[in-house]
Amino acid sequence: MKRLRIKIREYFSVLMAEYSHIFTDAGVMLIMIFAILIYATVYSFAYKNEVLRDIPVGVVDNSMTPASRQLIRTFDAAANINVVYSPENMAEAEKLFFDRKIYGIVYIPDDYEKNLLKGVPAIVGVYVDASYFLMYRQVFSDVVAGLTGNGTEVEFSRLIAQGINAPQAEAVVSPVNFTLKNLYNPYLGYGTFLMPAIIMVIIQQTLLIGIGMIGGTWREFGVYRRLRTPGEKRLSTLPIVLGKATAYMSIYAVTLSYILSFHYRMFHLPMNAPIWNVLAFLIPYILACIFLGIALSTLFKYRENSILFLLWSSIPLLLISGASVPKEAIPGWLYNFGRIFPSSAGVEGFLRVQTMGANLADVRPEITTLWILCFVYLILACIGIRLVMNRSDVK
Repeated sequence: MKRLRIKIREYFSVLMAEYSHIFTDAGVMLIMIFAILIYATVYSFAYKNEVLRDIPVGVVDNSMTPASRQLIRTFDAAANINVVYSPENMAEAEKLFFDRKIYGIVYIPDDYEKNLLKGVPAIVGVYVDASYFLMYRQVFSDVVAGLTGNGTEVEFSRLIAQGINAPQAEAVVSPVNFTLKNLYNPYLGYGTFLMPAIIMVIIQQTLLIGIGMIGGTWREFGVYRRLRTPGEKRLSTLPIVLGKATAYMSIYAVTLSYILSFHYRMFHLPMNAPIWNVLAFLIPYILACIFLGIALSTLFKYRENSILFLLWSSIPLLLISGASVPKEAIPGWLYNFGRIFPSSAGVEGFLRVQTMGANLADVRPEITTLWILCFVYLILACIGIRLVMNRSDVK
């Protein structure tokens, strides 16, 4: 019973000491409290427009006929592109393109209307800047949609002129009608697609860096010696790990309450799951990040080391998580390597729960992975803390 009381006393000593280090250290506060708020807000504002609009394109119209002018008006009426230049030839269009004044060129040949009237295919050249993939997608899709719609109208008019009634003509030019509904991301917005994954990676990285900084502080200033109970040779390992984990968990509970309520609503990010499902998924994710952070913090003798070691890993971890690049396109060995970090299962499961509204049963593999990582990293954290306290500088 006495040992239990000592362990409880040590737990609360560590908890209070950790709160003290967090709230009196400007660097740690910046990383663990403000960074997630700042990064989430800045990224969300950067992606607030969601899709590119009014992308400038040029049209080289060698036909100069009513049919070609109608085609140009169709392009100009599209939501995502804007015909701002009408160069006289391809050489002039290329100069505008390489000067970055336009990002797409449509070339209408001089026989465009003639071929339409003959009922033979009319060839239209389309050149799109694929170095900026989002811009390429918007320009290409709107130009192709304009060409398809214009071709359908021409074919419909030709059939009517041949004496076919309107319903039959419509059935010929559009034999299949369909309704398109974009699930989970109705506006095909880049921010809606990427921000939930970025938030999960930010949670992991801020925890790892912040915990690493505090771990370096504990070793650098001999906090392990100062907190031990009088008469005891050293602190107990488990109270240290659990005391630290409780402090971090409580702080991130407050931070994530803001992110999942106010921030998500302010930027209209998808919220398709009951809050209890989201919390049930986030608990093992945050615990896995915390225990990994504590385990890694035992490697750093000085607080600056954690920043140098961990800061560079944010972008690679986002890439191999399968969020920005489909996991099918990632080499198998690299994707499997990424599974040792909580962010991989965390990003995949969180997107399915919060964005797609999946039940917890649907993400059971991801939750199982996170709980396994929790216990593995808990054991590693205890081993790491024990080794640190066994060294001469903490005795």
